[in-house]
Amino acid sequence: MTTDSPMLPIRLPEAPGLLFRPMAGADAQAWLALVRRIAQADVAPWHEQLSDLLEVLESAVNPAAHNTVAGFDVDGVLAAYGYVSKNPASLVGYAFGGVDPSLRRQGIGSAILAWQREVLGKRSEADGQAAAVVRSYVQKMTPGHAKLLRAVGFAPVRTFTELARGLDDVPAAPPLQGVRVVAFTAEYAEAVRLAHNEAFADHWGSEPRTVTKWASLLTHENFRPEWSSLAVDDTTGEVAGYQISMFDPTVEDASGFKDGYTELLGVRRAWRGRGLAPALLIDAMARYAAAGMERACLDVDTENPSGAVALYERLGYRPLPGRQSVAWDLAR
Repeated sequence: MTTDSPMLPIRLPEAPGLLFRPMAGADAQAWLALVRRIAQADVAPWHEQLSDLLEVLESAVNPAAHNTVAGFDVDGVLAAYGYVSKNPASLVGYAFGGVDPSLRRQGIGSAILAWQREVLGKRSEADGQAAAVVRSYVQKMTPGHAKLLRAVGFAPVRTFTELARGLDDVPAAPPLQGVRVVAFTAEYAEAVRLAHNEAFADHWGSEPRTVTKWASLLTHENFRPEWSSLAVDDTTGEVAGYQISMFDPTVEDASGFKDGYTELLGVRRAWRGRGLAPALLIDAMARYAAAGMERACLDVDTENPSGAVALYERLGYRPLPGRQSVAWDLAR
């Protein structure tokens, strides 16, 4: 069985008892139900929400008809899925997937992964890239996923750790010279997107956020504009730095804590070394505390060369046990 794309005549996965086909918008709720079953079985600290899945299904860059697949059992229940994502200008393609806990260790994940590798290989060829990388992220609580990747040649390349600190002792806001911290408002949306792309241009694994991708972030149900803030240059009015904050109710359900989450934190190169990052984090803490949150959280690339880990530790952040994810790569 193949997809209907003339560019990607790739066989869909095959597994006993499952019928595979590409996903469509009508599958969103069934997909979410599967994501929730997987998260519950894995005791995952968070999981994707409906808007995350709709973003995948509605993507113009990675059309669902050619970049997603789902396996349905004899009763029509969505029991396994996989999808890939790739920026045509990037050498890295991403593979995501999951299998119903009751059907694991039956070769379904391996079949989906083989399909993903083939799709990304074809896409890299179409993009004129002789060398390419398939990347997948593994949560610490899912060792079976890591075993699956290792079996076909993937290797761990980067570790990300989630950190948290309590909000009973929010530090005083530090003085800043020539820059002021202001609340995020919609009028700053595009300026912050451009600032983010500049600030993260030298970060491992980062790719520029398109207008569409940025809009998905700012319309996500977890986004909290009132908890987000900017550092604005007093003279030019430019956005020098920013922190974008979220609240994920699934995290509270899993951990029992109300966490304000700093999804993005960045400072443009020309303004680095002036204390903007700690000022923005402290501002975020104050906003979280005022909203009744119990902890401030963020995640960090443990090999980040900018000194981010040391900065967070100075501000009282500490690793959350078991909250790690690892990027695994397979070079082609």
